[in-house]
Amino acid sequence: MKKDEVIGKEKDQTEVKSDRRNFLKKGVAVAAAAAAAPTLFNIRTAAAQGTTWKLQTSWPGGIGLKIFKDWCNSIVEKTNGELTFKGFGAKDVVGDFQMFDAVKNGVLDAMNPFTLYWAGRMPASVFLSSYPMSMRNPHEWDVFYYALGGLEIARELFAKSGMYYVGPIHHGPNIIHSKVPIRSIDDFKGRKMRVPGGMVSELFSAAGAKTTLLPGSEIFPALEKGTIDVADYVGPAINYALGFHQVTKYISMGPAGFMSIYQPVDLMDLTVGMRSWNKLSKEMKQFVEMEVHVYSDMHHAGIQKADQEAWKKFTEAGTIVTRLGEDDVKKFTDIAVPLWYKWANKDEYAAKVFKIQLDYMMSGSLGYVTPDMIKGQKLKWE
Repeated sequence: MKKDEVIGKEKDQTEVKSDRRNFLKKGVAVAAAAAAAPTLFNIRTAAAQGTTWKLQTSWPGGIGLKIFKDWCNSIVEKTNGELTFKGFGAKDVVGDFQMFDAVKNGVLDAMNPFTLYWAGRMPASVFLSSYPMSMRNPHEWDVFYYALGGLEIARELFAKSGMYYVGPIHHGPNIIHSKVPIRSIDDFKGRKMRVPGGMVSELFSAAGAKTTLLPGSEIFPALEKGTIDVADYVGPAINYALGFHQVTKYISMGPAGFMSIYQPVDLMDLTVGMRSWNKLSKEMKQFVEMEVHVYSDMHHAGIQKADQEAWKKFTEAGTIVTRLGEDDVKKFTDIAVPLWYKWANKDEYAAKVFKIQLDYMMSGSLGYVTPDMIKGQKLKWE
């Protein structure tokens, strides 16, 4: 065989091998693209189909409702359409006190209520929000939830009712509006007073008030008609927006630096029906959990800013601010401590939550509670 023929054959074999390698490379690329296609398809399909949640808040109006709806409207863009929050105000779908069952039964996917509203169903919920003479500042509640195990207990508790407690949401302290001046604990005697229920109701009943349980959306008409003459509700911005200055003359608060002695850190929450929650991917669940932190911060800051503006409006409307004295704080504390134990002893969950908070309030970090204050009181579950 001639030399140039050998070289020609070697060249042909090299070209065949090269073509084979190119073919294999193309095959691998095609296979990779085919493998990736379902993933891309699934992402696009998830975004295209999306999931829509119906959420209802306890806010009937004002800055609270606006912040809630603005936040709900931001979710669809943040998730590229994978999740949409359709937000509703108080009573838009169901009554405030019906939200629990509505979420449990799937009428609503989620709710943004005042956690205290469920005291009659779950005694421990009294301790999942501010209660009389307890922890006084927002960061103290964050310590309870995120450092001392409160979040895990809340989730375990709500799971028993088929719901997932995502997290607490701050808004601020509650204040009292009245048609008559209230300058001491004695001025509550005989007054027809709206309260949110639970321990707060029992505190003012013990102080002599004739208490009645009403959702926030029903306070104004009750004051206007004279059904009540004193009302506890949230902070000044929302209360002004609801028109309380039109039907009351006074705002009663605690001593200087103690805006509210009975609910200084009123908490809301986001709770989701377990069926709706379990339909989310792991990543989307993490997103919702982080968004509750975002919402809580935005909610709290927005309302506090509006509160400062509202004080001027109340002054211009002729509203008079009165303050309780230090002696009244002592008297309310004497009433509150036995109520702490009464509610803590209603069930094991309530006792567990309260014991964590009691230890914290007695610790060097706070020192709100001393051994003498709780002398003679006992928990059924330790």
